[in-house]
Amino acid sequence: MATESSQTDISSNDVIQMGLLPDLIGFHLRCAQVAFFQHYNQNTESGDISLPQFGALILIESNPGISQSAIASALRFDRSTLVQIIDRLEARGFVKREVSAHDRRSHALKLTPAGETTLNDLKQSIQAHEDHITSVLSPGEKNQLLLLLSRLHQRST
Repeated sequence: MATESSQTDISSNDVIQMGLLPDLIGFHLRCAQVAFFQHYNQNTESGDISLPQFGALILIESNPGISQSAIASALRFDRSTLVQIIDRLEARGFVKREVSAHDRRSHALKLTPAGETTLNDLKQSIQAHEDHITSVLSPGEKNQLLLLLSRLHQRST
């Protein structure tokens, strides 16, 4: 004879007790990240460029000839992840790899004209996305949030 559990299943109409989660910064960071990515995917005319790809494009634009290792370090990706990102951008004709003039063992990355055009279009869409996501904050709160998040992730290095 099966014994009945003293706990009952939670139905979709029940309020879920969150326990410790609301007191954890990591929980709120993850929820904010999910909301951010969902809005980006649903409302940004990204041309199927992911946020990590966008970050790589921005760094290449700002630092022509940058190495894959430098991008991986700046974006906190492991090298294999970054190689996949650059492979996708290169396959789409947005990035080109050249032998580095400083270190022949690494590649210098540059935007192609198509990459520059795509990135310029994407910047406007990204700014509208950022403005929407942060519209619940005052300009001072937005700056404070950026400062606090920056302090958190700089400490973890």
